[in-house]
Amino acid sequence: MAMAKNRQIWTWFEGRWQEGNVPIMGSADHGTWLGTMVFDGARWFDGVTPDLDRHCARVNHSAAALGLKPPMATGEIVELASEGCKKFSGRTALYIRPMAWSTEAGPMTVDADPDSTRFALCIEEASLAPPDASTTLTTTRFIRPTLASATVNAKASCLYPNNARMLKEAQEKGFSNAICCDALGNVAETATANIWMVKNGEYFTPIPNGTFLNGITRQRLIKLLRDKGEKVWETTLTPDDFRAADEIFLSGNYNKVTPATRFEERDYEHGPKTKLARELYWEWSGA
Repeated sequence: MAMAKNRQIWTWFEGRWQEGNVPIMGSADHGTWLGTMVFDGARWFDGVTPDLDRHCARVNHSAAALGLKPPMATGEIVELASEGCKKFSGRTALYIRPMAWSTEAGPMTVDADPDSTRFALCIEEASLAPPDASTTLTTTRFIRPTLASATVNAKASCLYPNNARMLKEAQEKGFSNAICCDALGNVAETATANIWMVKNGEYFTPIPNGTFLNGITRQRLIKLLRDKGEKVWETTLTPDDFRAADEIFLSGNYNKVTPATRFEERDYEHGPKTKLARELYWEWSGA
């Protein structure tokens, strides 16, 4: 879902809040030309910030995975984000994005100097998808990398061009998003979110295998559904499993729970188990 133009933005950088899309990187910064930037994304809507602390903790884990210094204690990032959200009117949902990157190279140039880690927090207006929003899916020839070939244990900006070309391929085929696989041909996620399927009244989602992030919203849904008595299986799944599913939906921070109404040539209903997952999340969030 595209962000609206002329949206309000507040950015915390160099110790103070500044309004707008503030420049934060130089042309010779290590993060600019060698891609050592990590980020995370949390949400504010209806007065709540679900799992904000976990998103703030993850940006620090991502920084460490790229050889950077965690830029700020998790609690401090949470407090900063809460402060920034108060600068908005409260009429539009917000996207909370803490970021860290290096400005200087390490001894071998390609590596980052951890002592040069910088931090910024950008908060911007970004509406949630409407309750009736859905997506359509296809497959893609591009795959998720492994930890041996990329920094998949971090929410790293350098990973996203791979996702973008998945989306472009899907859109050229007439679909909104793509189910992507790992190197063994098993489903990992979609180009933008974790993926779920329902079969015979039970929930299934790919087991984290080191090729994709075990999403915070994904983890939250697993707990909520199991606490409700639902059967949830984290397991190895193939595209054919999804072709035979009764329901398919996506989970992610940006839009939380999104049903898929089509996968390739087959249509799917926005079914009761998908609706239950969404209802449980909204009930838990307190929105």
